Amino acid sequence: MAGATDSSWEEKSTLSDSSGKASATTPLLSRASSANIDVPTHSDEFSNLPPEDAKILREQVSIPPVKTHIFSVFRYATPYDRMLVGLAFVLAIMEGAVKALVPLVFGAITETFTNYFREGNSTYYEYNNSTIYDLTFYNSTSYNSTYNIDGFEYISPDDFQRRVNYFALFFVYLGIADFVLSYSATFLFIDRGEVLSSRIKENYLAAILRQNIGYFDKLGSGEITTRISSDTILIQEGMSEKLGYITENVSTLVAAFVVGFSLSYKLTLIMMSIAIFIGVAFIYTSGRMTRYFTLALNGSSAGGSVAEEVLSSIRNVHAFQMQDRLAEKYSVYLDISEHWALRAGIAVGAVTGIMWLGVYSDDALGFWQGAHLLARNEITVGQIITVLGAMVEGTFAITNITPHIRSITTGMAAANKIFTTIDRASAIDAYSTTGRKLENLKGDIELRHVRFIYPSRPTVTVLPDYSLKIPAGKTVALVGASGSGKSTIAGLLERFYAPLAGQVLVDGVDITDLNVKWLRQQIALVSQEPTLFGCSIFENVAHGLIGTKHENASETEKRELVIEACKQANAMVFIDTLPEGLNTNVGERGFLLSGGQKQRIAIARAIVGNPRILLLDEATSALDTKSEGVVQDALDRASKNRTTIVIAHRLSTIKDADNIVVMRRGEIMEQGTHDELIAKHGEYYELVKAQTIEAAEEKANAERETTYIENDDEMAMDEKAVAMNDLAHVKTTNTLAPIDTRAGVFAGEIEEQARKYTALELIEFMLTLSKEENRLNLLGAIFSTIQGLGYPSLGLFYGRCVQAFQAIPDYDYMLREIDLFAGLFFMLATVELVASICALGIFAYAGQKLVRRIRIGTFKQIMRQDIAFFDRDENSTGALTATLSRDAQAVEGLSGATFGQIMNSIMIVISSIILSLIVAWQLALVCGACVPILIGSGFYRFYVLTKFQEQAKKSHLVSATYACEATSAIKTVVALTRESDIMDHYHSTLDGQVRKSRKQSNVSAFLYGVAQGMIYFIMALAFWFGSQFLRTREYSIFQFFVTFMSVVYGAQSAGIIFSFAPDMGKAFHATANIKALYDLQPQIDMRSNEGNIPQDVQGNIEFRDVHFRYPTRMQVPVLRGLNLSVKKGQYVALVGSSGCGKSTTISLIESFYRPQAGQVLLDGHDISKFSVDAYRSHIALVQQEPILYSGSIRENIQLGALTPVTDEQVIAVCKQANIHDFVMSLPDGYDTLCGSKGTLLSGGQKQRIAIARALIRDPKVLLLDEATSALDNESEKVVQAALDAAAKGRTTIAVAHRLSSIQKADIIYVFEGGVVVEAGDHQVLMAKQGRYYELVKLQALEKNA
Repeated sequence: MAGATDSSWEEKSTLSDSSGKASATTPLLSRASSANIDVPTHSDEFSNLPPEDAKILREQVSIPPVKTHIFSVFRYATPYDRMLVGLAFVLAIMEGAVKALVPLVFGAITETFTNYFREGNSTYYEYNNSTIYDLTFYNSTSYNSTYNIDGFEYISPDDFQRRVNYFALFFVYLGIADFVLSYSATFLFIDRGEVLSSRIKENYLAAILRQNIGYFDKLGSGEITTRISSDTILIQEGMSEKLGYITENVSTLVAAFVVGFSLSYKLTLIMMSIAIFIGVAFIYTSGRMTRYFTLALNGSSAGGSVAEEVLSSIRNVHAFQMQDRLAEKYSVYLDISEHWALRAGIAVGAVTGIMWLGVYSDDALGFWQGAHLLARNEITVGQIITVLGAMVEGTFAITNITPHIRSITTGMAAANKIFTTIDRASAIDAYSTTGRKLENLKGDIELRHVRFIYPSRPTVTVLPDYSLKIPAGKTVALVGASGSGKSTIAGLLERFYAPLAGQVLVDGVDITDLNVKWLRQQIALVSQEPTLFGCSIFENVAHGLIGTKHENASETEKRELVIEACKQANAMVFIDTLPEGLNTNVGERGFLLSGGQKQRIAIARAIVGNPRILLLDEATSALDTKSEGVVQDALDRASKNRTTIVIAHRLSTIKDADNIVVMRRGEIMEQGTHDELIAKHGEYYELVKAQTIEAAEEKANAERETTYIENDDEMAMDEKAVAMNDLAHVKTTNTLAPIDTRAGVFAGEIEEQARKYTALELIEFMLTLSKEENRLNLLGAIFSTIQGLGYPSLGLFYGRCVQAFQAIPDYDYMLREIDLFAGLFFMLATVELVASICALGIFAYAGQKLVRRIRIGTFKQIMRQDIAFFDRDENSTGALTATLSRDAQAVEGLSGATFGQIMNSIMIVISSIILSLIVAWQLALVCGACVPILIGSGFYRFYVLTKFQEQAKKSHLVSATYACEATSAIKTVVALTRESDIMDHYHSTLDGQVRKSRKQSNVSAFLYGVAQGMIYFIMALAFWFGSQFLRTREYSIFQFFVTFMSVVYGAQSAGIIFSFAPDMGKAFHATANIKALYDLQPQIDMRSNEGNIPQDVQGNIEFRDVHFRYPTRMQVPVLRGLNLSVKKGQYVALVGSSGCGKSTTISLIESFYRPQAGQVLLDGHDISKFSVDAYRSHIALVQQEPILYSGSIRENIQLGALTPVTDEQVIAVCKQANIHDFVMSLPDGYDTLCGSKGTLLSGGQKQRIAIARALIRDPKVLLLDEATSALDNESEKVVQAALDAAAKGRTTIAVAHRLSSIQKADIIYVFEGGVVVEAGDHQVLMAKQGRYYELVKLQALEKNA
């Protein structure tokens, strides 16, 4: 059990966040063999701030603890639910009482046996004065063949048979009662558990959606996914059938004491000492278990956030070969979980061993004291057997509680985490109905002396004293360096955060006095990194109608509004080329669309509801120049008659603004119109100058521009015609190689393959996985065998003790025999204690090692899959994170204490049947023939549950994925006020899941009832059939009881196995899934040793007639015969409209996909022939949307390196990326935390860190996919110079919309429709006055440029 170090470990285990350490940190794990992890504590974070400031910030992040108890999980029960749950409790109590009645019947029959055989030993005996055993259903005077001769009772053989038959019928009645009660109670508990856990899920998601944004800055969405997919299942298990099992056994315990005291209070009191000892040990150990499981859950939840973070950025992980390093990070959290779960398992082993000690000590004490009381004529044989049976039944009840108490304790631990969030009062509550709703909103905005600090970074003041007026209907642009506070203004206006001082006013009213939901419905936000939801384009745009008068309009009317908004946003150009048009699913987070396409849909979503206030946070940063011109016109039109705040780095988008505000470090440096600020030659002028594009000719061609824009619709029709023409020829053309559809069935492979595995294959797989612990498992099995021999030993000792009662009236002989076997009983109790602790302790250790290995192995195997695997809807981040958490947890349900109990039960059955066949084979055969029926019903229940688990998994994945998507895009959700919409959809998903599971629950409960009732029927058969041999003296009492105790109680033990059927079903299905994933071989395998190692890489890249379609969209051609060449050391730029194949080209160079035809070459060699890992080591990627991970800035940069790097190297690349000065201005410097997904940094800051991460690996080929799109002008100039310098000596390929960043490129390739339409340097292409010329002209900043 837990050693002296537990308390010190406990103190170190405060886990509240996955994002690393804060200013006040606590090590979560401290061992010499593993790295320390620091996690934040909120106690001293704000201690350096004034009390009022600290209070405001603390309210936004603090999570007050709540107290939960066993009935807390029923908090959402309706009166109807309470009635059904109450009925289930009553039925479970009645079922428990039925078990306590068995010793009454057993005692009556045993007394009949001993009386009958006592006569066989001596025809006459001195009859003691105590009454013959008398029960309400049996009175000795009712049998005419029973009579006394000189004080001795004689029972004839026929009378003996009649009595046994009479009592055997009571077993039949008890069996029927137990079947009905156990079936009904189990079904009600399972069904209500499913219903109530669904409500907990709903309330948890609702609580998450109402939290203020500051809460999420310190909480990973992976942790939320783990809670909603894994922890709620733990709660369900703790409130469903296992709660019924515990209730039933508690009832048995109480009823057993009632029976015992009613027959012999002396013997019952004496035997109570055992029960009290067990009870005290049980309470102590269960308390330790709860604590340990809580701490283990903390570790696994934090690990879930790491996993979610990694899987949501899988392209970045593959590009930088981070798999092993991120797996190590995940592994550290698994260490924590393993450490505490192991201690919990040992605690279970200890308490189980004490239970066995109690069970056999009961027999020892009962027979020993009972015999002495019998010798003093204070008790009868029947009373001894009944009291002993009742107390053993009670002790067994405690034993049976032990394996299930874990479900209750883990359920309570999980409930505490869930309810802590549910009960948290949000500092800014989106569900609040309080607050004013202005009737005629004009749109006047004013920020008056606003002071602001982010709750997650209390040491950095973002806005020291900010004041700004924005008149209604005007457009105001905010420009300035990254981190100057521009996006913060939008966040304050949306009430994402609360200012420390000052006011934010709308129409002269403080927004804290306005209704939060109403306010957000008046504002439309388009953020820098647009977030779409995993549904159709139509549904995504229609989300912008929430809160408007069109919210409940007909679908036809909504579709008209959506189409108009998409036209305004220039989105219909590409939507019309899609086979399903507006009904096209965009994939999780819109991954099936390019950045520009996503942004256009986000703009359409913003303008479709005709909002009064429009916030554009870099709304066109991801658009190509052609689209930007059209979209900007649309935004200019949309801005009329409404207040618009534009946050922009690309100054061409804001030159027509009514007021341009230049910001630096939270202060306004200057403001005015474009012309006014240019005339001032101040900071704005310098920013504009930095963005001015060198033009080959100064002559403007306005007519050409106008014609180009007007012909846009015509071009769109041409694009659509080309796309449809390509589709028509897919089946007949010979220009494409046979399309590899393997990637298209990845998701189906796992499910299909998982169903094909046999139980033997899965066992073999698990043995292979646990081969390092197989010796330990063998040792555990040996101890389980010793433990399992307890029942046959019980039969031998019990038979001899009962046989000793035949010696009456020779009490001396009887006492000698009883004393001997009572001693042997106590010896057996001691052996069982040691065997149980050793067996379960060993299995717990081996089980936790296995679970940890499965978790880390599954995580690595998921990361190993190629990108096509992650493009599938079924393999969304939420689904994979939920699977990672749930499947390993399910396997854990079949290891440790549960596996030890199952092994023990199997050994009991085998050894009992062998012994009974040796002692009394005829009786053993008849009774043993019933055991397969019992086992068969249990296994069929197991089969039903396995099938049910397959269906449940799909349902849980759908709901978990949906919840994960909503929480990971929380800012977009609350800005759109989608909370109610999300909850309605989530409710319908869960409701369907509950209805589907009801039928399987019914079948499962019925089979459990059959298994329970069969035990009594076997008892009835054993007594009836055995009495035939006893009547003729063919069998002795000893033979009968050895066989009866071995077979019948062995069968009862087999019944206990099937109370674990749900765990076995989950574990079987989870193991099949894990094996299927392990067997899945990716087409592009980074772990494969096959392939050539690139030697002396120069960096020459070539595309030869490359045709490509995404595996998830085989009907849409992306590249249609692409040819381009990049020489060693060249700086090459790829430009063109959104969706033309630029980013796809980058993906093919990274070897994320394989083309269907053609070749991608490096130094003349086909990259598909290279080792993937070795090839990617020469490439670095900076993506359009920068991706950082929880941890420090230093750790994030080091992730880019292939080998360990020094701090000097980190500082050097940060200086190149123009981020060093900013990092050093932070209190913690390079140890500053980035937050989950880098949420604690601005977009520009994140992008510069991502550039530093790319530079630190010193690549031969540098890929820049919009690498400077998030940078302000000041930073871009320096970073672009750094990138230009970094490009020397290496090949650089840049995808760019902002043409100022690529004007010095050696070659510029202009893409259109998946092919190159123009190529050359800037001057050459400008001279051509072709497509590139038009793009440049559309981006010109000054009137005469």
